[in-house]
Amino acid sequence: MMAFANIDGISTRYDVTGEGPPLLMYSPGGFDARIEKWSDLGVYARIKLLDHLPKSYTCITFDRRENGQSGGRVEKIGWESYVRQGAGLLDHLGFEKAHIMGGCMGCCPVMAFAVAHPARTLSMVHYWPVGGANYRISSHQRFARHMAFVEENGLRAVVDLVRSHDKNFSADPRGGPWGEPIRSSDDFAKNYASLDKARYLLTVSAMVRGMMDRDTAPGAEPEDLMSLDIPSLIIPGSDGFHATSAARYLQECLKGSDYWDIPTAEQTEDNAPGRILSFLGSLG
Repeated sequence: MMAFANIDGISTRYDVTGEGPPLLMYSPGGFDARIEKWSDLGVYARIKLLDHLPKSYTCITFDRRENGQSGGRVEKIGWESYVRQGAGLLDHLGFEKAHIMGGCMGCCPVMAFAVAHPARTLSMVHYWPVGGANYRISSHQRFARHMAFVEENGLRAVVDLVRSHDKNFSADPRGGPWGEPIRSSDDFAKNYASLDKARYLLTVSAMVRGMMDRDTAPGAEPEDLMSLDIPSLIIPGSDGFHATSAARYLQECLKGSDYWDIPTAEQTEDNAPGRILSFLGSLG
């Protein structure tokens, strides 16, 4: 049953299914990271994790802030912003510690969570971590298209554009990363349109530079990752947004990590959920 909680001053849509140790799951989908992406997006639709993991774990899924039905706030968002959302949701549900899993861009806040809260992190699972030169370049291009649209047309035009269709930031970068709360809240849209354009552009510029800052997996500094002693499972992707090199980078930085060296086409419902459950179950 879907529910909402006020986390860090932002409404967060979440769902809790299953029984057992808590597993906090940062949704895949880039800037369209909704609960449903665990079931209907690409490889996740194929491997059907939510048909299997809740049989052994309390699976906590949620719409990342600025995504789906969760709210948002115009500010320089960083990976630590998503950490606060996840940690706040655990607090709301009464869980001191949890296994932390991410898919796609959701892997970035997983590693940031572990660095910020190592004592609360029982393990990490990274499924198709984003990264690679193409990911960085395409991400910067997406934000650049949004900033150019704002510069030329203003913030009121962003509101009008976003409300003229249902495309997300990836499908129409001109609408920017706050498209969903603009679409779902009249108050948010009104406040957004009244923001100072110059300050807004500075905020967005700082946001993308801080988040997409390297040609490998972003989310935390390598020195911080190397200092962790947290069991980790890494399952690699292999395309322009989930470079295998990014997964190998995490393997290098996370000592003792378990790297599942399997081609993406061979990751199926028959083996992927079992591989994750085997890893989690081995931790006791």
